[in-house]
Amino acid sequence: MLFSTLEGLKRFKIPHNFNVVSIISLYAQWIREGRLKVSPAWNTEGLKFTVQDPCKLVRQGLGDPVADDLRFVIKQVCGEENFVEVWPNKSNNYCCGGGGGALQAGFTENRRKHGLMKFEQLHATGADVVITPCHNCHTQIKDLAAHYGGKWQATHLWNWIVKAMVR
Repeated sequence: MLFSTLEGLKRFKIPHNFNVVSIISLYAQWIREGRLKVSPAWNTEGLKFTVQDPCKLVRQGLGDPVADDLRFVIKQVCGEENFVEVWPNKSNNYCCGGGGGALQAGFTENRRKHGLMKFEQLHATGADVVITPCHNCHTQIKDLAAHYGGKWQATHLWNWIVKAMVR
């Protein structure tokens, strides 16, 4: 929805007097303002986290500022010392291979082959958890882990925000 809104406003030159923002940037804002109180204290096992930068959100959408907000939120909920960066990252990150209808197209072997570079990138981090704010990325990364033997779990960001919330 976010990318289609941005693209539609631009492509069809629709006049508007509002900014399109991601919920991720709002999470970051609310944490900075103290309105959303989180703590990484729940992470007593020292789970390691990394992130998938979704194509439509970051590279083709809102760019590095939203990628920075995503990392800020993850570090606040899991502990900065427990975040492992992927390389390349942010606007230069690799596509997971699951978007653009690839998950639904039925060419599973091709989709997995395209995703092998993403699998290797994530595997190199040694992370226990890959946070994927996009549902296509989530399903693709989960499938890549199962197919190629990845040891991580793929999850959405909000799962960990809820776990880290404090009064």
